[in-house]
This record gives sequence, structure tokens and C-alpha cells, in this order.
Amino acid sequence: MNTETGSVPAHVGIIMDGNGRWARGRGMVRTQGHLEGLKAAKRVVKAASDMGISYLTLYTFSTENWKRTAEEVGFIMGLVKQYLRGELDFYRENRVRIRHAGDSEGLPPDIRREIEDACEDTRNFTGMQVILALNYGGRDEIIRAVNRAWMFKSSGSPGGAGNLRLREGDIRQYLDNPDVPDPDLIVRTAGEFRTSNFLLWEGAYAEYYISGKFWPDWTGEDLALALQSYGKRERRFGGIRV
Repeated sequence: MNTETGSVPAHVGIIMDGNGRWARGRGMVRTQGHLEGLKAAKRVVKAASDMGISYLTLYTFSTENWKRTAEEVGFIMGLVKQYLRGELDFYRENRVRIRHAGDSEGLPPDIRREIEDACEDTRNFTGMQVILALNYGGRDEIIRAVNRAWMFKSSGSPGGAGNLRLREGDIRQYLDNPDVPDPDLIVRTAGEFRTSNFLLWEGAYAEYYISGKFWPDWTGEDLALALQSYGKRERRFGGIRV
């Protein structure tokens, strides 16, 4: 908790890392690690909702993850479908809204439909919002936002595209979820110290928390520790405290 406001961070992003290493350390196939990672995601989502977090972004599948084997990619996509269907009762009971970040056009048609249906079914829910970053990359999101902003502004620019200048607000409004506040806290598991192309624009001033535990081992207690660490930070956003 933030020690000055007594409140939890409004938006937490999680880079869920270590599924494969968790499985390898136990002599299991990588897909078993992803299955256990799904169970961890369910635990943490429930805990985040109970703790009063308003927005939770889960880095589910990056634009670079397509480089993995077809078997592993297919298994992960199947888990996404399983998660969306299996947790529907929880969403309804807790009024959790599901949203998507990433390039939906690059997803398999059945997965895209599943996400669209989940987003539509929960659109009016007023509880915590869970943003699934699927086929997501921070650079890709910025490029797509710039292209959309450029097309919109150039079509209405009297001087044509040659006189067009984009400002920060122009790009912001064309991000995948422009109404979602920037993350206050970004968590990375498995002891890695990399941003891995996650929320590059939105996370400019986020606090980071690195956990040495692999993602499948995570519970609500680990999330609570991350929030406690966040509560000890002094956030100045480039300024100084007078």
C-alpha cells in the first residue's frame, strides 16, 4: 500500500515469467509450466480484486513469442481460451471487466472471437478491469497508435500531411486502451531485470518490483509483498519534493 495515501496502486502490470524454467527444474515439459502459470494467474487475479486494484494488466503472449514451437504456441492459445471460459462465473460474480491489449488482427480467428466475446460480455461490469496483453508488444502498440493518429490528423489537416505535427496527446488517444491510467507498478517474476517490450509508453514512470520466484509459484501473498514494496516508494515523476 502507498504509505502516504493508504491506497493500493490503481494499475498493476505483471510480466509473468519463468513458466518454462519452473517446469524444466522439475523434469517436466514446458507446457506443464504454462498450465501451472494459468493457475497462478487465477490466484493473483482473485487476490488483486480482493485488494482493491482497479486495473491489472497481464503480459500473456508477446509479439515475439510466435518464435516458439508451434506446439507451445498452440498450447498457450488453448490455455487463453480455457481461462476466458473457465473464469466467466468469477467475472460475473465480481463484476470484473475483461479487456485486450495487442494486435488482435494477428491472432488466430477462434482466439480473436473468444476475446471479443469476453470483452463484450463484461463491457458494463464496474469491478476490476483485467487487461490481457495478447500478441502484444510495446513498440508495436506505439507504431499502430502513431499510424492511426497520422491517418486521422492528416485527413483533416488543411495543409496536408507535410505540415502535420503529432503531439503526445495525439498518440496517447490511439493506444490500445487510452482510457486506462498508466501503471503505477510493474511486477516481473523469475528474477529478470528487463522490460521485455511491455507497456513502453504507459510504463514511463511506473515503479518496478522484481521477484525471484517463478510465476507458477506466485500467490496472493506475493502480490501483497509487491504492494508493500510499492508503498515505500516516493514517486516524484521527474520533479523534486519541496
